[in-house]
Amino acid sequence: MSLSGCITALATPFLQDGALDLDAWRRLLLRQRQGGIQGVVVAGSTGEAAALADGEYTQLLAIAVETLGGSVPILAGTGQMNTARTVAQTRLAASAGAGFALVATPAYVRPTQAGLLAHFRAVAEQGGLPVVLYNVPSRTGCDLLPATVAELAGHPGIVGIKEAVSDPARLQALLALRSDDFVVLSGDDPSACAWLLAGADGLVSVGSNVLPASFRRLCDQARAGAADAAQAIDRSLGEYHVFLGVEPNPIPVKGLLQRLGYGSGLRLPLLPLSESHAGQADRLAARVTEIEQASVRETLAA
Repeated sequence: MSLSGCITALATPFLQDGALDLDAWRRLLLRQRQGGIQGVVVAGSTGEAAALADGEYTQLLAIAVETLGGSVPILAGTGQMNTARTVAQTRLAASAGAGFALVATPAYVRPTQAGLLAHFRAVAEQGGLPVVLYNVPSRTGCDLLPATVAELAGHPGIVGIKEAVSDPARLQALLALRSDDFVVLSGDDPSACAWLLAGADGLVSVGSNVLPASFRRLCDQARAGAADAAQAIDRSLGEYHVFLGVEPNPIPVKGLLQRLGYGSGLRLPLLPLSESHAGQADRLAARVTEIEQASVRETLAA
């Protein structure tokens, strides 16, 4: 399956006692399918991958494969702090039925660009899944530079990049690497409209957990070059863009999901949304159904 359009970086729902909420997980997957989402990421950073046991990781993937039935690509977050562990996690994801590995740069250890080249090549050659590079230096402390991406883009086992650095120079450098075999995906909801209008292939979104139809419509309009329509949708989602950044991801999106009936809280050291943001979360959650229904109506009328 090709990677393009609106892809949701799924949150992982938990019960009040901290166990996986598998009923909510299935319902969240169905919400994505009904909203027209074109791919999902299981157990990425939004999915609190670092807090999951291996058995939980494979269970989430297996249910996603079962529920979505091969209708959309399933990416598994497999990035670890060293190469051997990343290869092992990628093989585990492959055994559970994932179609792609989303591999973030190793956190904390701060490899050189040469080290990143060797790391990603090893994962692509030994992990058993096509690799999507993931660059998010605000989280990892490590920046995968465009010149390094250019060296990796020709590898047959490396099929794209999710880029969370949103500056225009980075965008232009990566767009020059696009091909039939290498896609460029935005990893930043607030700047995604501009990236898609400029030629990016898609968005890996946090907000689409809550508003799948709306983010799908944003991506469709932007990828079609309908700038006015896309920018209008983007403005309508502006409050959500801002809210999802009031505390570290995935705290705000899980606050909204909890209000919509999907799970209860997070795993330590992450804490639930601060009480100071509760009123805003209540208000935004109350508007979700109205916004989603409007997006569906506009899609059907198009």
